[in-house]
Amino acid sequence: MSILLTNATYIDWQSLAFTKTHILVEEGKNGTIKYIDDISLFPDCQVIDCTGKYVTRSFAVGHHHAYSAMAKGMPSPKKNPENFYEILQYVWWNLDKNLTRESVEYSALITAMACAKAGSTFVIDHHASPNFISGSLELMAKAFEKVGIGHLLCYEITDRDGKEKAQQGMDETAEYLHNYQALVGLHASFTVGNDTLKKAVSLANQFSTGIHIHVAEDLYDQTHCEKNYNKRVIQRLAEAGAMESSKSLLVHCLHLDENERHLIESSPVWTVQNAESNMNNNVGYFNGAGLGERIMLGTDGMHSDILQSAKSAFFVGQRYDNITYPSSYQRFRNTHHYLQTNHFAGDGDNNLVVLDYDSGTEFNQENFLGHFIFGIKSEHVHDVISQGKLIVKNRMIQTVNEAEILKESRKLATGLWDRMRK
Repeated sequence: MSILLTNATYIDWQSLAFTKTHILVEEGKNGTIKYIDDISLFPDCQVIDCTGKYVTRSFAVGHHHAYSAMAKGMPSPKKNPENFYEILQYVWWNLDKNLTRESVEYSALITAMACAKAGSTFVIDHHASPNFISGSLELMAKAFEKVGIGHLLCYEITDRDGKEKAQQGMDETAEYLHNYQALVGLHASFTVGNDTLKKAVSLANQFSTGIHIHVAEDLYDQTHCEKNYNKRVIQRLAEAGAMESSKSLLVHCLHLDENERHLIESSPVWTVQNAESNMNNNVGYFNGAGLGERIMLGTDGMHSDILQSAKSAFFVGQRYDNITYPSSYQRFRNTHHYLQTNHFAGDGDNNLVVLDYDSGTEFNQENFLGHFIFGIKSEHVHDVISQGKLIVKNRMIQTVNEAEILKESRKLATGLWDRMRK
């Protein structure tokens, strides 16, 4: 059933033009929207009165880790980490090794619900569960789809748990790519040997897709690469053929030299900034200088609120980056451009958010960016339409029983934390 948004003020997500109109929203992955003058011609539509509200394109998360959804409030690690490698070793690698089938599924469900309620209808996710690899991606995909969230998933292939686990990650990726749009995931250069890197690039080429990898998140990634391969990370990836596809995503990209920045800018790849995660891990600050305009924003599993990530990127960037009001919004919206450029499905014009935003100052095309940074928050998300279906109504999830899922998730999280303590 089509949806009719009546009495709306529509904000074009690219031109930022404001238009008072009624909007007909078609259902489906390739559905469109149309301005309507006479609503009486569409009596069978689901009607949402948007009087006093703003309608615009919904949001998208350029890099997420749904597997970390049960981390909030978890117990302290066995050892207090003293550097980034130990943060991985004692926190995140301990968590992902203890994930079960059920905790993977519910992590995806609660992530999808959180994204939806924060206005995002599409998520690019980078998954890891070393003791539950086979079938993990399809399980996550179905969980996202239950909620109504579009997705582009990958499994984090790595040699850190041995060649057998690396091959299992490769096999899971290949199996999933036969049935779903996806990327080929790699953890980071320092946990991926040459043989695995070569196989991953070959697999990506076989399915005409890209690589999704963490790059120079910490300086350790570069020092390890120089010590073991006599080159820096970007040069290693370029020589391996991992930077030839416009579908490839390089995540973080903090510790780069001028030559690496040039290699990225002159390639078709996209970079993904994750400001809050970088600050939380104390690994450094992103700077987009010399990287070109193909910069997206992610949450890196910290949360599911990409609006919050955009504000954080802007504020920290006042000292460490060349970010501006227009470029902060451009980065926020670039995930759409990435998906459209590469013909990934599920992020069409019929993905919309209705904002209940009542400001004490004028709000229009000319000052939109000031409201984007300092005014609009996820708490203003009132309704969300994904692929033409209403998935959030009056701030409530419509597609699944949120209360039951959260109740079960709390039980699973307690079990996960118990396993992590052992």
